[in-house]
Amino acid sequence: MDRHQVHRLEVVETGRRRRWSAESKRRIVEESLIPGVTASSVARRHGISPTHLFLWRKAHREGGLGGSWPTFAPVRIESGPPCEAFAKQGRMEIVARNGRRVIVGADVDAAALVRVLEALERA
Repeated sequence: MDRHQVHRLEVVETGRRRRWSAESKRRIVEESLIPGVTASSVARRHGISPTHLFLWRKAHREGGLGGSWPTFAPVRIESGPPCEAFAKQGRMEIVARNGRRVIVGADVDAAALVRVLEALERA
């Protein structure tokens, strides 16, 4: 049996470790993607490091934060008769990366449009 007594015991703080729900991560990432908002200010407001936030943003882009996130393709706006004609009618044309086109009216259901665009991406 060891008879040494402890004369001094010191507790060292190693930092706090928090668990973030997928919903909280998504909300923080969405906040950091608002135009004009810096990732550093969002990270500071939520008590995380900017590096940590950038890791979440990367996971978000790769679909790793859980949930279903719509993805967006680059958009090219062209001028000329087709665009002007669609604008007058309240319609827009979306061309997917694979060349497929979708033409929708101003009253399109956004959720349905997201499902259609996701299907086009998979096709």
